This record gives sequence, structure tokens and C-alpha cells, in this order.
Amino acid sequence: MKKLKFSSEKSLLKLIESYFGLMPDDQKIKDEKPEPPTVAGLALFLGFNSKEDFDSYELKGKYAAEVKRARFRVMAYYESRLHYPAPTGAMFALKSMGWYEKTSKKPRQVKSLKVQLIETGPNPASSEKEVEQ
Repeated sequence: MKKLKFSSEKSLLKLIESYFGLMPDDQKIKDEKPEPPTVAGLALFLGFNSKEDFDSYELKGKYAAEVKRARFRVMAYYESRLHYPAPTGAMFALKSMGWYEKTSKKPRQVKSLKVQLIETGPNPASSEKEVEQ
């Protein structure tokens, strides 16, 4: 793995803020074209060579908590996109980050209705010949 672009918690946090400062919802005037945040984009911006290196650092790195929080910010962005007219891309991204659709785990209750037939009036005719005209 190549040398990362940060050597302290402070420099990592500054880089993370700088990365998210390039995002479209930022109110600052920017020269760069705004891009949505991505885990891969964040990892590259911080100096990681692969998703595996980034994931490994997030689990065991010196500043794992800060990296987890940055990934969570990416997830928050995609979650906010669920409220847009076409959220399928955001749904795909969130599922690839471990999100899943919850299904009801409660067993369905079988409801039955007991019907009791009560005879009223004369018994039905067994053939047409029995029917009076």
C-alpha cells in the first residue's frame, strides 16, 4: 500500500472535510464540477489504492473511527437520495454498502369465519316435478 495522504487524526479530518467540500450540496463557490460522494472516491482522495485497503484500515487502522464516520457520511448522502423521483441508483449503492430491505417477520395470522346455516322456509325441491306451477 502506498503512503497515505494523512499522518495524524487532524490531517485526516481535514482531508475528509476537504473531500466533502467538493460535493454538490455545498454552499461555497467552487471551481471544480461537483460530484456526489462515493466510498471509492473518498478512498482515492485519502490515498488508498483499493477498496480492500480502505476497508481494512476502517477495521484496524489508527484512525478507524474517523474513516467509519466518513463512510457513514457517504451513506447519508445516498439515503437522502431515496427521496428523489428515481432512487434506484441510491438503493443499489446502499445495498452494496450492506443495507437491506426489512420484511415483516411476524407470522400471518389465519383468520377464519365460522358460518352457521339456519334453515328457513320449506325444504328445497329435489326435482322440477315437485315444484308447483
